[in-house]
Amino acid sequence: MLAEPVPPDLAAAQEDRLRKAWKAPSGWRYWSAVNNSEVGVWYTLTCLAFMLGAGVLALLMRVQLAVPENGFLSADRYNQFFTMHGSAMMFLFAVPMFEAVSILLLPALLGARDLPFPRLSAFGYWCFLIGGVFVLGSVFFDAAPNSGWFMYPPVSLQQEGVGPDIWLLGLSFIEVASIAAAVELIVGTLKCRPPGMRVNLMPLYAWYVMVVGGMILFAFPPLIAGDFLYELQSGFDWPFFDPERGGDPLLWQHLFWIFGHPEVYIIFLPSIALTAMIVPTFARRPIVGYSWIVLSAVGTGFLSFGLWVHHMFTTGLPALSLGFFSAASEAVVIPTGVQLFAFVATLLAGRARMGLPMLWIAGALAIFTAGGLTGVMVAIAPFDWQAHDTYFVVAHLHYTLFGGFVFPVIAGAVYFYPVVTGRMLSERLGRWAFWLIFAGFNIAFLPMHLTGLIGMPRRVFTYPAEMGWGGLNMVSTLASFVIAAGFAVLVWDLLRAAWVGPRTSRNPWNAGTLEFVPDPDENWGTRSIPYVHTRYPAWEQEAFVERVDSGRFYLPDAPEGLRETLVTSVIDARPLQVLRVPGPSWITHVAALFTAGAFILPVYHLYWAAGVSSALAILTVCVWLYLSARSHPEAETKDAGLGLRLPLYVSGPSSVGWWAMWITMLGDATAFASLVFGVFFYWTARPDFPPEGAAMASGTLAVAALVALALSWALTLTARVVNARGRPWTATLCLAVAPLLAVAGGAALLGSVWLPDLDPTSHVYPAILWAIVIWTLVHVGGGIIMQLFCLVGLLAGDFTPRHDAPLWNITLFWHFLALTVLVTVAVVAGLPRLL
Repeated sequence: MLAEPVPPDLAAAQEDRLRKAWKAPSGWRYWSAVNNSEVGVWYTLTCLAFMLGAGVLALLMRVQLAVPENGFLSADRYNQFFTMHGSAMMFLFAVPMFEAVSILLLPALLGARDLPFPRLSAFGYWCFLIGGVFVLGSVFFDAAPNSGWFMYPPVSLQQEGVGPDIWLLGLSFIEVASIAAAVELIVGTLKCRPPGMRVNLMPLYAWYVMVVGGMILFAFPPLIAGDFLYELQSGFDWPFFDPERGGDPLLWQHLFWIFGHPEVYIIFLPSIALTAMIVPTFARRPIVGYSWIVLSAVGTGFLSFGLWVHHMFTTGLPALSLGFFSAASEAVVIPTGVQLFAFVATLLAGRARMGLPMLWIAGALAIFTAGGLTGVMVAIAPFDWQAHDTYFVVAHLHYTLFGGFVFPVIAGAVYFYPVVTGRMLSERLGRWAFWLIFAGFNIAFLPMHLTGLIGMPRRVFTYPAEMGWGGLNMVSTLASFVIAAGFAVLVWDLLRAAWVGPRTSRNPWNAGTLEFVPDPDENWGTRSIPYVHTRYPAWEQEAFVERVDSGRFYLPDAPEGLRETLVTSVIDARPLQVLRVPGPSWITHVAALFTAGAFILPVYHLYWAAGVSSALAILTVCVWLYLSARSHPEAETKDAGLGLRLPLYVSGPSSVGWWAMWITMLGDATAFASLVFGVFFYWTARPDFPPEGAAMASGTLAVAALVALALSWALTLTARVVNARGRPWTATLCLAVAPLLAVAGGAALLGSVWLPDLDPTSHVYPAILWAIVIWTLVHVGGGIIMQLFCLVGLLAGDFTPRHDAPLWNITLFWHFLALTVLVTVAVVAGLPRLL
């Protein structure tokens, strides 16, 4: 069948229908687009803009440090700038850039038309844009936080004004976008691969997307939990970090670095992913050690969660902890080295050629190796005691980030530029940019190792002349402007080439994977979704690109005028469904604006307005989801091509929505576990936890809450089961009673800490119990909304025994919620009695 030619008239008609279905909106409606080709470009350019803004802050800081006792910046303004420089680089550039590039490229790498939730990608982007402008824009109003990108209490709690709240709530808002993108990317990788592409055939970039997406799900929630506790102390005086009332500032450090150190690898692994795509192309052979690279990537991600304490070696931890985390910090070098040596072996085994992308990769390898060597040094506790909080660590951090992220991302930009624009960047300008940045970086940051070793501390806005640091600082400052010149050349080339760069062939680098198969001049992505049975189909499958372009594979047409892609099984990529993905919409903007209000308005203590905005955000999302859920396909199955008919509607574990709920709740459970970790931390760190004679939560009310919420969960599960058996009215009755039980259970849970007069401002013991109860009650409220959502759908006849995906999804949420309630009751009412 693949060898049979498609009649030219039929192929032209199919292309016309596909072009019409995937046409991007024009004029002002262009900004309602949701498909990955538009959202990915917006995301990437926005990350670039935030990076350039953070770079300008760095230049101003270097001017201040160029000479001793300089008055170019005041102490407070300098502190604001270094706080926002670090925050922007980490939260607005490094992690979002990975997600932006993945949204843009992953569908092409997987031979898919789009990701499964394009409106979720668009919603995440608009949240990111609003939150980023809000946070970074605070520097223009002298209102930015000034306590560092890590916001350590108690120093950060002493800042007057809205700066700390801007950091906490603004970045928490941005983290919503990051987690939304992670869910989208993980589900896309698991469920939208082309038929035949088993997990052992996935491009390495897709493996790294899954690993890094999983790391985001487990790393960001502890920071969200920490932000939650911090905001309760900042806004309501609950003493989580106040030692005088039983709190401990070290809890914030633990929660922050449980996020912060995996984030280093969240930043680093995507650059390895880009390298894994570029090196085989320029070596002109398949990657060496594919399985070892995959195992090493997973191992790096796993080990990264056991390293956070090496940021806390100087906090007085026990020697046993120091030894363990020092050893773990050394051990992570092993899987990292495996990946790097696999790339070197690929180049040695192939017929390597040096193109512009490989020049950036070579620079990255040199710089990252230097950063890794200093990383081994600071992983040794006695050395870290000397170098901690000096410019040695600043140098180490930047060598790691530039070599482990910035240079590979630029290599990826050069390499994948033709995929997005159909044009090439300038070789001459690219080499100028490389040598300016490479030379400027090493001249700027190599001396900082010495600056730190001779005693210059980090985060100081000036220094006395007699310390002898002036010469080294002047060298670093002058070189920083060389780096800026290199970035100016690079950005100019990126913008210039989009309009006047030379047109290029479809696959100018002769890559073997799928990313260069789509035509950059068309919005449909892949002309037909291929059957893939090798790792490098463009090299190893006969007439592959020609057959894709002529529509000989799956979904070559769009006769209904709708956007479609394939859903396949998780392990072996068997075709399961023709998924219809939504088109342009403004509802994502409305949802993002109201969500922004929910996070931003509390900064100015407009709590009622924030509550209204939260309610409107929830209502908007419910409308968005309901309109999608009630839309049923006109037929049960559809001809997907090659003689294959697939269903247009599936539910349960076969559906992408079920997987999205599962993955989201894993992240949510991690945040809840972080709060529970706080209870055990206080118990081990504080001798007065719980205080002598402290009141206990009501055990009777807590058990009553557990029973009521367990019954609500059981009725929700029963509703899904009986509806699937053709008894929708029984399901309706179950979902009518279940929210009432949930309300009663929530009220009992609230009463269990309210009635005993547990004052959360008096001591950290009642405060942490209240925090856990509030977290659980918010989720109970979400579960009630979901039950009512499905109740409305059943009453309206929109959710039927055949079309029951929402029931599957909310039941899965209630499974997690039931476990959360059980743990909450055990921790709040049971554990204090045992302690």
